[in-house]
Amino acid sequence: MNVWMRRTAAAAIGLVLAGAAQLPVGAGPAPRAAGGIDTRRMASGLAFPAAFTFAPRRRIFYGERFSGEIRILNLGNDRNRLFFDIGRLESDGERGLLGLALHPDYPDTPWVYAYATRSIGGDPHNQLLRFRDSGGRGTDRKVIYTSPVHQATNHQGGRILFGPDGRLYVVVGDAADPDNSQDKQSVFGKILRLTDTGRAAPDNPFGSKVWAYGIRNSFGSAFDPRTGDLWETENGPECNDEINRIVRGRNYAWGPNETCSTPPQPPRNTNQDGKDPRLPERWYTPTIAPTGAAFCNDCGLGRHSPGRLFFGAWKTGELRRLTLTANRRGVKHQTVVYKHGSGILSIEAAPNGTLYFSDSSEIYRLV
Repeated sequence: MNVWMRRTAAAAIGLVLAGAAQLPVGAGPAPRAAGGIDTRRMASGLAFPAAFTFAPRRRIFYGERFSGEIRILNLGNDRNRLFFDIGRLESDGERGLLGLALHPDYPDTPWVYAYATRSIGGDPHNQLLRFRDSGGRGTDRKVIYTSPVHQATNHQGGRILFGPDGRLYVVVGDAADPDNSQDKQSVFGKILRLTDTGRAAPDNPFGSKVWAYGIRNSFGSAFDPRTGDLWETENGPECNDEINRIVRGRNYAWGPNETCSTPPQPPRNTNQDGKDPRLPERWYTPTIAPTGAAFCNDCGLGRHSPGRLFFGAWKTGELRRLTLTANRRGVKHQTVVYKHGSGILSIEAAPNGTLYFSDSSEIYRLV
């Protein structure tokens, strides 16, 4: 795929994401603006790098949503080579190659994981795939999770990452049907918690793969390295984009009764379904389409950054820095630290703590 085709396809998905984000009113004071942060371009001409992750020896594994290729970028010598081509990819709407993760014991356990929408028997399925890294090439592909997505082209989820407990956390969107999010027998509208072989973790709250439910449409999540808590970004409809702290077994209350009308007051209008609704720590109207998230440790972005949660926005191109409360269970305040020229996709922290992010065709390092 040439660069022009990649950028054209990226513009198409931009319309989908921007359409998930549109109206007025907000929670808390407006974010303060901060300067002094810039970027360095690390790779360009990519086919929508919706997911990437770091490996030893200054390597980045990244996945192209439109091509289905998993590639390895060596930051030491700029070499960029193919690791695996997913094949049978379905990439219309918000489908495609959406998530990547490495086994927590990589490279001793040389498994690479990908979440992708693929055509199986003529029907689209979201699949979790596992590969063996054999000298920089993917081998022994195995499907460890699969679910038909029927006709839904949006709200696919796809963010995958291993937690400090060694379990694999998978965010699955509601497949454009709010009823799915409150049905604990359905995988849609959930955060799943799996073993490294794709089975339900034995201590999950409902005796299934489900860890939390009531989820709508998420593109980002990150673990707090100080507490082990999972934080998640979520796109609302035309109101109430969210930042959530995910708690075992809790209901995040998206469902068929959602509305952007009042009463009830936000965010209870979009989060009112099921028992004991858990409300977001921060919400946004006008919407910003929040995407990737990562915690900063020794990231070299100034004295106000260590321990903060950073997340990107597709609609506004903003990178925001959240300061958590003293107990790290809520959000104290936020700052816009960088304004990109286009929408931000994934954000990851390198092993040395430096933050990187991707947009529709490039990967950058924050400086």
